[in-house]
Amino acid sequence: MSYDVVIFGIRLTLSPVAFTIPLGSRHWDIYWYGIIIAAGFLLALIFGIRNAKRFGINTDRMLDVVLVATPVAILSARAYYVIFDGVKLEGIGDFFGFGSSSGFSGLAIYGGVIGAFVSGAVMCWIRKVNILDMFDIASLGFLIGQGIGRWGNFVNQEAYGSFTGSSWWGMESDRTIAEMGEGLVHPCFLYESVWCIAGFFILNHLSKKRRFSGETALMYCVWYGFGRGIIELLRTDSLMLGNIKVSSLLSFILCVAGLTLLIVIRGRIKETAVAGNYEAVFEQNDDPAEDSESFLPEPEVAEQAAESTEASAAPSPDRSGSEQDIKETEKAEETEERKNEQTD
Repeated sequence: MSYDVVIFGIRLTLSPVAFTIPLGSRHWDIYWYGIIIAAGFLLALIFGIRNAKRFGINTDRMLDVVLVATPVAILSARAYYVIFDGVKLEGIGDFFGFGSSSGFSGLAIYGGVIGAFVSGAVMCWIRKVNILDMFDIASLGFLIGQGIGRWGNFVNQEAYGSFTGSSWWGMESDRTIAEMGEGLVHPCFLYESVWCIAGFFILNHLSKKRRFSGETALMYCVWYGFGRGIIELLRTDSLMLGNIKVSSLLSFILCVAGLTLLIVIRGRIKETAVAGNYEAVFEQNDDPAEDSESFLPEPEVAEQAAESTEASAAPSPDRSGSEQDIKETEKAEETEERKNEQTD
């Protein structure tokens, strides 16, 4: 199966299957979606390994957390999709895609994020890793993985929105025409990909000046929550809870909660910093003598300062010269006494 796609006037032919591995009389299709997701995960992992020290995390322990959180995140992404998709499963085999031509498909990013954070927190407690520091670096990794992984949706021709009403802005393919009719639709996968990649560069820069552990994770909630909430409103294949788009609702809740916590925590840090500076004024002088001088009346302080300035500016006496003057004076007195004796 392949799709003829037009996006911003560029014509492409896309096949969801990257290559096929023959297995006797059967074959195993390897999809671009899986390859792209794996590439995003690998880049996120490389980033984490190279920056673990900056976040105060031991690399080996971080990898232990990742090894457990990754499979849990995949299963959680599938469970989230199944819960809100509304399609009843015939058995456990349907959950894992056994016997299905599409394999293990139907995943939701939010399910994966929730599963990764919950299982990651448990592993951080077991491996004695600071949970908030781990959440900070994981948030940046999520932005990398999500920004790259969304291109898997492009190859599958999914995660698109309603009609743009433009003659050139948007995307059209065999699949969009079959499901929506002719016309350019919003390439929502592209919007989210650009939003996540831009967020990675911005939040990574800000993370170098973290004020507290967990700050980057809260920024992720605000950034991703706001962008995803808006983009999800354009989509036509959203998971629904009644008449409400689940991802939009969760995104805006995440954004508001993250922003509120950022404001509250930063406010407390600012108050603590101001209080700390005020107390430091009374801790500058430990010498009682210096403290007593500081309480002298202003004229006396000024007079002492002037005297010290004059004393430091006056040239030091030449000891050798003063001794020579004393000797000359003594000789002159002796000579005068001899003259007086002769006169007498």
